[in-house]
Amino acid sequence: GNVATHAAEKIVQLGGKVLTLSDSEGFIHDPDGITQDKINWVKELKNVRRGRISEYVNEFKGATFHGGGARPWSVACDLALPCATQNELNGAEAKMLLANGCIAVAEGANMPTDLDGVHVFKAAKILYAPGKASNAGGVAVSGLEMSQNSARMAWKEAELQEMLKDIMRGIHDRCLEYGRDASGHTDYVKGANIGGFKKVADAMLAFGVV
Repeated sequence: GNVATHAAEKIVQLGGKVLTLSDSEGFIHDPDGITQDKINWVKELKNVRRGRISEYVNEFKGATFHGGGARPWSVACDLALPCATQNELNGAEAKMLLANGCIAVAEGANMPTDLDGVHVFKAAKILYAPGKASNAGGVAVSGLEMSQNSARMAWKEAELQEMLKDIMRGIHDRCLEYGRDASGHTDYVKGANIGGFKKVADAMLAFGVV
């Protein structure tokens, strides 16, 4: 979906190489890398023509399509970004990612990794950013857009990006504050949970609810 194409764009901007994109029918694997031009083609395919990701292989040579609802977690990578639906990454797939050298997982959806997968990532102590932390940016931008609409003001794209960066930096700092242990390892799940709980508790106290 849109989250995945935006995530792919950001990776490309930061100098990374995007290998897979998926939809409900399966995924494409492009070992040459999914460049910005290819992402633009996918956006047109999905948003304008409402086509299926399988059409990618007819357009770009060297890419393969894996159908039957196949998921991309068997492809070796440094970073995995599950961006679609709940429970799209399970324990066995989490182990496969680790075996293939994955060092970081950042969620771009609501609980895309099931509980078994979460336990695998946490036990391996890789960088694992849960959706309630990493996906909060999308919620925050929706909030910014709502306040922008009600105040009848317009921010430039660069200003929005800067605000989003500040928000994400704040979330990251809270995860570090509440999730780091004596050895220096940060459990982002714990950090996000405690940070989120504390924020709600502080708000309740401030409003005199408790």
